[in-house]
Amino acid sequence: MAAEIVNPRSDSGTEGAPEEPFDPAFALHRGGKMAIQATVPVRNKDDLSLAYTPGVAKVCTAIAEQPELVHDYTWKSQVVAVVTDGTAVLGLGDIGPEASLPVMEGKAILFKQFGGVDAVPIALATTDADEIVETVVRLAPSFGGVNLEDISAPRCFEIERKLQERLDIPVFHDDQHGTAIVTLAALRNAAKLTGRTLGDLRAVISGAGAAGVAIAKFLLEAGIGDVCVADRKGVVSSDREDLTDVKREIAGLTNKAGLSGSLETALAGADVFIGVSGGTVPEAAVATMAKDAFVFAMANPNPEVHPDVAHKYAAVVATGRSDYPNQINNVLAFPGIFAGALQVRASRITEGMKIAAADAIAGVVGDALAADCVIPSPFDDRVAPAVAAAVAAAARAEGVARR
Repeated sequence: MAAEIVNPRSDSGTEGAPEEPFDPAFALHRGGKMAIQATVPVRNKDDLSLAYTPGVAKVCTAIAEQPELVHDYTWKSQVVAVVTDGTAVLGLGDIGPEASLPVMEGKAILFKQFGGVDAVPIALATTDADEIVETVVRLAPSFGGVNLEDISAPRCFEIERKLQERLDIPVFHDDQHGTAIVTLAALRNAAKLTGRTLGDLRAVISGAGAAGVAIAKFLLEAGIGDVCVADRKGVVSSDREDLTDVKREIAGLTNKAGLSGSLETALAGADVFIGVSGGTVPEAAVATMAKDAFVFAMANPNPEVHPDVAHKYAAVVATGRSDYPNQINNVLAFPGIFAGALQVRASRITEGMKIAAADAIAGVVGDALAADCVIPSPFDDRVAPAVAAAVAAAARAEGVARR
């Protein structure tokens, strides 16, 4: 039997038709979740002459003569473009640009709610990497930053790299770096809780897509002892002949232990499991992990290791779900990262800025550190300001701040 799309309201149906069930998700989304609001009044001809012609001409002329004034006299330094092609939307996959818009709107309201940053959803009707790059480059004069969202791997790596090369504003693929930043924050606190450092840990990552690759690189940058990545065919190792360019690079950077074979084999003696792939890891494999291991099973809605199973063997358990403790949620990172970067008009987001963000998130936990609290709640209002301040300071220290 085919699935039915339920209309949240019955007032648009045919007269006499049976009333359809109310669905709060559809009710909330009707008409969209956001709107543009003026910040100045236009109540009379004097207001109109200042907000539009002739007053606006003075500002336009000043910006033409001194382009940097655009940051002071337009919204540019306060707004981010949330860009997608709809090819990797949540767990739904390639559903297209129109179907991605509810998610992009959601992302935009999270920017505003948690970071005070305005954001505009932009869903593009192309999946060609070069076309996406050219389109975003042409849109860039209107924005202070670009958040790439839900673009499938491996194209997402190329698109981000090319945009970073061509633009002088922050470009950030949240599926990669947001996930990596929050994972590092939780991992730092889990290590602290168990009397270890990042350098003491060997991690196994399930998933060699955007998030898995970014997490592996970021943990190495932060100083983890060792990390290996596994895809559907097993450990991504240099002896495999079926690797993409991205996976070949990862094979060269990771796996100091020289592991090969299956994910389950790699887990034996591992200190950390990080799941960003879906699927199920057998309990028997989890049982072979080291004492006081960490299990970060982040697939939604079904974690790779169910928390009830993970708690039998792990000292710290985290998921991507809001109904369990220690939710690894990107909303802890991206609003504050962009708020800090925009505050100092950063030309890009550096590795140092990302590490500063992770450290700031971890630091918010403070004295509340416990096995069920290695990461703050997404609703902790201390997070975004702490991240913004840390990112701004790191941008200045690394020479990418312009004010």
